[in-house]
Amino acid sequence: MKPERLDKLLAAQSTISRKDVKGLVRKGLVSVNGVVVKSADLKIDIQKDKVSLCGEPVTLTKYSYIMMNKPAGVVSATRDGREKTVVDLVPEYLLRDGLFPAGRLDKDTVGFMLITNDGDFAHRILSPKNHVPKTYVAQLDQPIDQDIISKFEEGFALDVKTNCKPASLKIIETGERELVEVILVEGMYHQIKRMFEHFGRKVVHLKRIRMGALYLDEKLEPGECRELTQDELRKITTKL
Repeated sequence: MKPERLDKLLAAQSTISRKDVKGLVRKGLVSVNGVVVKSADLKIDIQKDKVSLCGEPVTLTKYSYIMMNKPAGVVSATRDGREKTVVDLVPEYLLRDGLFPAGRLDKDTVGFMLITNDGDFAHRILSPKNHVPKTYVAQLDQPIDQDIISKFEEGFALDVKTNCKPASLKIIETGERELVEVILVEGMYHQIKRMFEHFGRKVVHLKRIRMGALYLDEKLEPGECRELTQDELRKITTKL
């Protein structure tokens, strides 16, 4: 694995900032392989080097798990020749090799986006076989009725080739532009929009608010992101 800067790694996997790491280095409180570090930009190999912070060993992992509040107008991709991507928005101190969005949100869809470099974890939460629920709030151009709610709960065919698994649908706020909550365990292309279009409704705004049992951090402004804790990762794989 490519060596990375010590201050970047410590800041990405702890609650301290890179500035704090530099301060600890100046005080002689950071060591690598038993040797006190003199420069915070020292490059280390997390698979070989042993790091201690204030005398305590620090476990550095090769995987990174980032929650982003995806803004509208950004594509769910690692790179794109024409459009800004979600990975482009990840701040430098959180960047790691191989980051990619786990699943996708449409360009105009906002909310909870998980960015990681752990392919196995991404597959586990995205595979319909594992039934990890994703929760969305949608604003519609017109109200829905109980018949539509029942169809969502039963599952239905979008067309001759596409069947939608049962999904939860409930009304949050009534009115001309009704607000509804949708919970899916799969993620087909433009699925929620296509499901409502099937019943003559148009989605005018869509936001993902939860993956598994983990809600989007309300403190994150659009475009902001942060590292997830191990407890939060476990919540993502929790079925509701």
